[in-house]
Amino acid sequence: MGYILNSFPSLADNCKADFSCPFKNVIDNNVCWGYETHCYKNISYHVRPRCPGDHRGWVKTKEAQYDTFYTQADFGYVKEQINELKVMCEASYLHDSSLECSKYLRFCRGRNLMLNFTGLVGRGNNLRYKMDILSEGQIGGYCNFYEERLKSEAEHMSALQSWGPEMVNFVKTPYRPIFDNVCDIVIEKPTYIMKLDATVNMYHHFCDFFNLYASLHVNSTHPSTFTRDNHILIWETFTYESAFKDAFKAFTSNQIWDLKKFRGKIACFRNVVFPLLPRMIFGLYYNTPLIYGCERSGLFHAFSKHILHSLNVKQLPRNNDKIRVTLLSRGTTYRTIINEKEIVEALMKVKEYHVQRVVYDKTVPFTKQLEITQNSDVFIGMHGAGLTHLLFLPDWAAVFEVYNCEDPNCYSDLARLRGLKYVTWEDKSKFVQQDEGNGPGGASHAKFTNYSFDVNEFLRLVEICASYVKSRQDFKNFIEASLLKRNHDEL
Repeated sequence: MGYILNSFPSLADNCKADFSCPFKNVIDNNVCWGYETHCYKNISYHVRPRCPGDHRGWVKTKEAQYDTFYTQADFGYVKEQINELKVMCEASYLHDSSLECSKYLRFCRGRNLMLNFTGLVGRGNNLRYKMDILSEGQIGGYCNFYEERLKSEAEHMSALQSWGPEMVNFVKTPYRPIFDNVCDIVIEKPTYIMKLDATVNMYHHFCDFFNLYASLHVNSTHPSTFTRDNHILIWETFTYESAFKDAFKAFTSNQIWDLKKFRGKIACFRNVVFPLLPRMIFGLYYNTPLIYGCERSGLFHAFSKHILHSLNVKQLPRNNDKIRVTLLSRGTTYRTIINEKEIVEALMKVKEYHVQRVVYDKTVPFTKQLEITQNSDVFIGMHGAGLTHLLFLPDWAAVFEVYNCEDPNCYSDLARLRGLKYVTWEDKSKFVQQDEGNGPGGASHAKFTNYSFDVNEFLRLVEICASYVKSRQDFKNFIEASLLKRNHDEL
């Protein structure tokens, strides 16, 4: 909270004046996120990158290695988006419209804009990943419009890569949309319009949530930036539903809208944001080109804490110093561990472990899944979207991707971004692949089969994870504090 209060002095003054404000102890903390003007490294977000490894020729110095990672994957990425913002539609007076966008139209924000959805009449409820939701003149505002500047940025014309397919239709209107009463509906609250990736898959859907969180920072020009009293409009006519829908509660307290709400209407928005998208070229989280040798993004750490805090997911005190080992079992056709029962029984014989096998399916509420993950020290799973839970492990945790199924970077990079220890299977002679794998079109692939693993080798790799956890000072401090609290409660 200190970062927000320091960014917006008016909020800090309100807190000082409010007797019940719980954040008085952090009001005078001189801290910043990392992208603000005059935000120096020593007062920036407290979780910062480490670069212990070789950069393999990417740059010439360790300092350049650090700076490259910070710009690729940390709050430096937010700063880059902010610095790239260009005015596309400039207001001259209070009731005029405005629009500014970052490079390639990956992020845009506007005021007093008109979006005409009359073209959706008769198009059905199956519109998703469409680049023709709007046609020319169906988005615009009254302003000094720099048309050539906007169209020069419209290079990434793909549904989930940019807002180019929508923004190329922008026009200067001959009227002030809201002031001149041409709107069928006026949305007063800030609105985030989102184009979503696959909502059934945690890895891809959390690319949506992460980029929405990053966009809050890119848009951080007003004390209401992190308020949840806003609207989220999904850019499709499907009614939104997902096993991970509770994550939206970290961003809005209102109902999620889709385009059906505005079909046949001219809608006007006082404040509207078109956030960073899930499949941008050289984006962050998906398709991220990460320099070698660095780890631990403060932006990813802050995202994790934002979700956990907003959904009230607690880290529970312990009553012993055992390592909590969680094995995520796959209830799927492929990538199951054939001898899983034998492995779990072997793990449970290790006295210093507390072992649990979990299945994260629709019978387990998502917030309960997060609670289990947040209270795990070693998180184990086969390659698959469920490993995205690693984002919500404690800082001291280790991730054991049992086998990466010939996709070595996906979750190792995610663990690196989150700053966690990562381990995967090393000796292919010590597992048995059920068959060659029957992928799409009949092609063989390691992701489309099941596996048996050598139990002793499995235990050895878990021990590497457990030893790492035990060596972490923050883990030791947490256990000590938990045991002190238990002793105090018993007294």
